[in-house]
Amino acid sequence: MPQSHPVASREEHPWPEGLMIRARSQVDAAAIADLHNLPGYRWGTMRLPYHSVEEIRRGIEQQSGDARYLVAVFDGTVVGDIGLSPAKGRRAHVATLGMGVHDDFTRRGIGRALLGEAVGIADDWLNLRRLELTVYADNCAAIALYESFGFTVEGRMVDYAFRGGAYVEALAMARLR
Repeated sequence: MPQSHPVASREEHPWPEGLMIRARSQVDAAAIADLHNLPGYRWGTMRLPYHSVEEIRRGIEQQSGDARYLVAVFDGTVVGDIGLSPAKGRRAHVATLGMGVHDDFTRRGIGRALLGEAVGIADDWLNLRRLELTVYADNCAAIALYESFGFTVEGRMVDYAFRGGAYVEALAMARLR
C-alpha cells in the first residue's frame, strides 16, 4: 500500500480526520474512473462522460515523470484527486493544477487538503514561483478555495468550454510567490 507523506503545514491547512493523501497508482484506476464519472465532479472539470478504467490506466502509465498526481482516500474510498504538472524550458518555474472532489464529499476539507499538499510540493520541493489553473466562472466554492491559497484571477475566458448543452466561461487564476 502506498504511504502518505504530508508536505503542507497541517496547522495552516488541517486535514479532515481519517483522510489519507498519497500518490496515485495503477491500483487506483477503477476508483479514479468512478470518481471522474460522477456528475458533480464532471460538472466542475473538463472531463467527458463515461471515462473508462482503461483510459485512466493509460493516463497513469503515460504520465510525465515531473508531474505529481495525488489521491485523497477516506475510509478506503478515493474521494478526490489533484495533478501538479510542471512546465519545461523557459516556463520551468511554472506548474498547472487540476483537481476535483467526490460529489458526496464536497465542503468537508478534502479539496483544501489536496490543494495544500500540491502547493506544499510546489513551494517546498520544486521551488516553483507560479501555479496556474483554470476554473469555471460559476464554480464559486472552488474559486473561494483557490483565493484562500493566494490565487488571483488573471483573466476571464468567454465560451471557454461546452458543458451541459451550453458554452460556459472560465477564469484563469494564478498564484505567485
